[in-house]
Amino acid sequence: MKLVVFAHPNSKKPRIEKDLFGSLHVYVNQPPLDGKANKAVAEALTVYFKVSKSKVSLIRGEKSKQKTFNIG
Repeated sequence: MKLVVFAHPNSKKPRIEKDLFGSLHVYVNQPPLDGKANKAVAEALTVYFKVSKSKVSLIRGEKSKQKTFNIG
């Protein structure tokens, strides 16, 4: 399943929220340096969807706030 999420690095309170349009916003407290925020977003998605880390991979948006992940 392909999933588009909006990443918010350097957040004080890590969480996952849905907006009015059904998009997921993932707030992580990691900085957007050296892929740390991408890894944190992927880990948050594994907890949210209750899948293993190997089932979540970043497809598009490595340096963008809008990211596309493959889950499953």
